[in-house]
This record gives sequence, C-alpha cells and structure tokens, in this order.
Amino acid sequence: MYSKAFIPYRGYYSTPFSRWQGSLANENAIELGASTAKRWFADREIDPAIFDYLVFGKTIGQPYSFYSSPWAAAMMGAERISAVHISQACSTSTTGINMAAMGIETGSHKTIFCLMVDRTSNGPHTVWPNPLGPGGQVISEDWVMDHFGKDPWGGTSMIQTAENVVRMAGDITREQCDAVTFKRYEQYLDALKNDREFQKRYMFPVEFKISRKEKGLLEADEGIAQTTEEGLARLKPVLPDGAHTFGSQTHPADGNCGVIVTGREEALALSADPGVEVGVISYGYSRAPKAHMAISPVPSAKMALEKAGLTIKDVKVIKTHNPFAANDIYLANELGIDVMDFNNYGSSIIFGHPQGPTAGRCIIEMIEELVLAGGGYGLFTGCAAGDTGAAMVVKVSG
Repeated sequence: MYSKAFIPYRGYYSTPFSRWQGSLANENAIELGASTAKRWFADREIDPAIFDYLVFGKTIGQPYSFYSSPWAAAMMGAERISAVHISQACSTSTTGINMAAMGIETGSHKTIFCLMVDRTSNGPHTVWPNPLGPGGQVISEDWVMDHFGKDPWGGTSMIQTAENVVRMAGDITREQCDAVTFKRYEQYLDALKNDREFQKRYMFPVEFKISRKEKGLLEADEGIAQTTEEGLARLKPVLPDGAHTFGSQTHPADGNCGVIVTGREEALALSADPGVEVGVISYGYSRAPKAHMAISPVPSAKMALEKAGLTIKDVKVIKTHNPFAANDIYLANELGIDVMDFNNYGSSIIFGHPQGPTAGRCIIEMIEELVLAGGGYGLFTGCAAGDTGAAMVVKVSG
C-alpha cells in the first residue's frame, strides 16, 4: 500500500485513439509520443526540468527502439534525465505507473513522468538468422498479427483464450456478450455528450504528418464503430460456436498518454485544482491458467483491493481493459457486481486498444469520473498477453 505517491489532478493526458491504419499509421510512436508530451507541457506551462526520471512504455517495435526511453526523454525536453523502457503488453501503463509510485514511495525519485506510446498500424516485420534452415532461410515474424494470433506458451490466439473462459465458466452466452458490448457503446456515447465534455477534461489533440509541409490535428477518437443491438445480433462468431463476434471484441489502434507521479506537495503544486488530491494506493498482478487470459483481471483486482485494505463495496468507480466482452462478465460474476454498472464513459472494447497507452487512458478516465462523483476509491483492472493481468487502486479526495 502506498502513502507517498500522488498524481496531480489533470497532471495527465491521453491523445485520441486512432483507428488501425488510420491518421497515425505512418508516425514513429516514440517521436509522436515525445512531441505530444512536449506540446502538452507547453500547454500546461510545465517545465520538463522538474522530472528526474522517465518511465517509458511501448510494446511494438519502432525505428530506433534500442534508444527509445532516453531518446524520448530528450525529445520531450528533459535531455538530462535517465529513463527506462518497459513492455508488458496491455498492462504496460498500469505497471509503469506502479514503477513510478514505487520510486516516489522509496524516495528514489521526486517527480516522474510516465509516457506510454504504441502504434499497432504498420507493425514491423522482423527476420531472424537461421543458418541451419533449408538454404539458410530466415525465420520471419509479423510483430502484431503473429502475436495476436498465437501465444507461444498457451498455443492459442487471444480470442481463443476468451472463448476458453466462456466454456470454463459455463454461464456466459453470446447474447450476454452482445448486451454488454451495446451497454459499453452507450456508456461511450455519454462521454461525447455536450460536445465531448467528458473527454475534453483529459484528452489532448495529437499532431500528425499529412505531407512534408502539411500537418493534421486529430482531436477526437477515430474509428469508433456505430453499434446497434440489431447489428450486433447479425454478426457471426469469429470462432465456430464462439460467444464473440468482431463487434464484441476490441480493435487495434494507435495513440499515447502521459501521467505525472510525484509526492503530495509537488502534486498539489502541479494540480489544476489544489482542492483535489489523487493518491496511488495499491497495485495487483496475476497470471491466469494457461490460455485463459480473461480470468486474470479478477485475481489482480483482488490483490490490489487486499493491499489497500478494501473490499469491492468500498469502490465507487471501476474501469477495465476489456478486449472481449467475456472479460467484464466473468469479472462481474466473480466479484458479485452488476456488469452494467461499471466502465462509465467508455472502455477499450469501444475506443480501441493501442497496447501501451490503453490502461493509462482508462485510469485517467477513472480519476475524472471519481472527481465528478465527489471523490472516493477507484479500481482499474485488466488482462494482458500471456494470461497475465494488472490492477490499480487510486483514491480521489477533495
């Protein structure tokens, strides 16, 4: 349990998420993340010199990935600080913020910036030497599609892991998956009301190149599928006899986000409202049985709650990374909560999944919802590749 790690209110941003092969498809995610952070610092009048460390999260290879974390630090205007690059698939943001909280709690650092970036579009195609292969043929790998399609340990695609949990649970149906997906879409529409009033609380537009001389500005999510109950019902299952269609699972996306983690006094000084305090309370992690990834948010959540000395009844806001509808249904059943009563204002099943920054955006939205609710505890939990998961509890006061 942490007592010294805080996030300044509005000391964070997320870009809109761009659809796969969309507006951000040709950007180097490292450069784009650093340039976006630099623009955000200028907008918030934050001097990058306040940071003494950068936690940089990225899961998909980009040019110059070898230098990614110190390179990003320099490009965002903090060229004298050290940095670390972490990659934990969908849990990258959660674990990155936790690493920063540990640094503050132990006194190793004073003010840390967490920058999480990814671009699933135009994923790299890598080749590996294979001198003993027939004719010396190389081993090739599609960084994105091959990894979505097969876990080398579990031996299955990601969607198969969700279907495995559906079969194991025995009480999750196709109809439930469709109903939860439609509810999540309605919740996302709530974030668009009043000219995107909720999203504008934290969302920062991202600049991208159209040509050598022309730049574009992406101000809102791109690639959200208009969803109806009838449309969901017409879709065929992705796998034979499966509960999930392409409507009830997330889609790959591009984007980045940033979060400041620091001490209490420093957080209040950086806060957009000194009357609001955001504390990082605890972190949980787990590994589910082989090829049952959708289980992992449950033990992760339970660990985070136990460390915080809380029960699920103490939590006011719950957000999840839910790449498949079954994730939320299984979580609700195991925790004894209503599956329709969490993930207000959106979740990754609707706004997409760029990997590294996905959980970060969810945590940011959770903080903003807690502020609107007058404060309280928030729980984020989600799965990650390799049947792993991570969760975080935050507390908003004031």
